[in-house]
Amino acid sequence: MNGTAPGGCFRSLSGIFLFFMLSRCPLWGDVFTFKADRMTGGRASGREITVLAGNAEVRSDNILLRADRIELQGQDNQFIDCVGNVWGMEEEKDILFQTDRMRYDRKLKIARLEGNSSLEDRKNEIVAKGRFIEYDDEAEITVLQISVRLFKDNLVCRSEYAVYRRTEKLLDLSGFPVVFKKNDEFRADRIRVDLDTDDVIMEGSVSGSIKD
Repeated sequence: MNGTAPGGCFRSLSGIFLFFMLSRCPLWGDVFTFKADRMTGGRASGREITVLAGNAEVRSDNILLRADRIELQGQDNQFIDCVGNVWGMEEEKDILFQTDRMRYDRKLKIARLEGNSSLEDRKNEIVAKGRFIEYDDEAEITVLQISVRLFKDNLVCRSEYAVYRRTEKLLDLSGFPVVFKKNDEFRADRIRVDLDTDDVIMEGSVSGSIKD
């Protein structure tokens, strides 16, 4: 390969739009592809890393990721670090997410979003936002922290910590949680919301207001 330097390192490539079919990883049975304006990196033992810059895009199984800069690390490119204007999609479940920075573990299928982050579950018509979001693709559980907000129809939920269980359509809120349901307001130490029925269950220091 003309772009490979001695010692297992890639020379920097720029000025053209690159597209590579890297491998079919036997560990996960996954087809992994990427493209970018520029690529640098190496495959020395214990320091496997590839850096994609400029219109970077990675596709792994059902996950599509785009960012200003993407780093591929570890054996079989297990870890994907995305920085700058990060956009992603879980294509099979129709879940979109945007963030400032994200790290994705291809083996565990866990994505961690940091900064101004949002996750949109388009199938269930739910949008969730926070400063930190951890999405477990296999368990279908999302953990949100710091300035959490969730929107669904006429339902608005806020808290400092939340767990969204997609399969059960349940949302658990803690850390000064408040739920606005149309013109009604609910506050408590802990709040559970059934996102299928919009039922609200509150525990500890319960208060609220209901408008006829």
